[in-house]
Order: sequence, then C-alpha cells, then structure tokens
Amino acid sequence: MITLRLPYPPSINSYWLSRGNRRYISKRGQLFKKAVAEYVLINHIQSFGSKPLEISIWIHPRSKVLMDIDNCVKPIIDACQDAGIFDDDVQVQALHVFRTDPVKGGGCSVIIEEFHPV
Repeated sequence: MITLRLPYPPSINSYWLSRGNRRYISKRGQLFKKAVAEYVLINHIQSFGSKPLEISIWIHPRSKVLMDIDNCVKPIIDACQDAGIFDDDVQVQALHVFRTDPVKGGGCSVIIEEFHPV
C-alpha cells in the first residue's frame, strides 16, 4: 500500500483540449503530471506492475465552491500511470472518491493498494 500527497488536480474539463481533430493535454494537465512524476521519483514510490488495484482518493478543495469530484479522478489516475506506479488504468478494480473540507491551495491524498476481492 502506498499513500501519495499530491497537488490539486486539474478538472477533466480543463485537462484535455482540442484543436481541429487533434486532442492534447493542457498546460495545467502537463504540469500536474510532471508534479506527480517528480513526487514519485523523490519519494522512491515502487510500481505495482500489472497487479489489480484498489484506489482511494480524497479531494481537498481550495474553497467551499461546489465542484464535481468525479472530474478530478481521471487526471489523478492518468498521472499515476504515467509516473510508473502501475502499468495501465484498466487494473483499477475498485475506486473510492471522497471530498474533504477545503484546505488552502487544495490538494489530494491517494491510497493505492493491491486489490483483493472478498
């Protein structure tokens, strides 16, 4: 099991951009992915490889303004995959998402563990 303390993720609404038929990750999305990759490297986070996973995410909003917590999930999971924590997001067998009280600057806490069916 690993616990990550990450910056506030971009919403999926601002994560992907398109120009014509081309889709690409926004500057905010790229910066978030870079921050996650640096966190993984600095903290020597080991990879789960291709094992089935259970992920719990706590979104710590920047303010009391209501937001859709599901819009934060995909950028977090994609950044963790790209940082090498696991091979592919299809490995996620269980996903739990929670909203906490606001904290200055926002952030998210992520627990990733091997999934063991009951």
